[in-house]
Amino acid sequence: MTRSPDSPVDEENCHRILRALDIIGARWTGPILLAGARGARRFKEYRALVPGISDPQLTLRLKQLQSRGLIERTVVPSTPVLITYALTADAEELISALQPLAHWSERNLPTRSEA
Repeated sequence: MTRSPDSPVDEENCHRILRALDIIGARWTGPILLAGARGARRFKEYRALVPGISDPQLTLRLKQLQSRGLIERTVVPSTPVLITYALTADAEELISALQPLAHWSERNLPTRSEA
């Protein structure tokens, strides 16, 4: 069954939205996805693009995002071993879906310095 964009959200979809918000609202998820969108591939590149995150926290969040299907980890057997991380198509779709929210927040919410 296809609904029009103007139809109300049913209870099951509301729960899905809340689960999605739990994922994107977890600390460091946004900055990590943004780093991936900006071209980070190696662990050290993510660390450089996500100021303030510790190595253990970055490792944990990358694993969690990988288990959610938002980050793909690739191990290249070489000397030394090369490990890369890339956004999946689902992560790219999520980032696109968040763009209207980003635009809304620019119009309606103060910056951190104004809050």
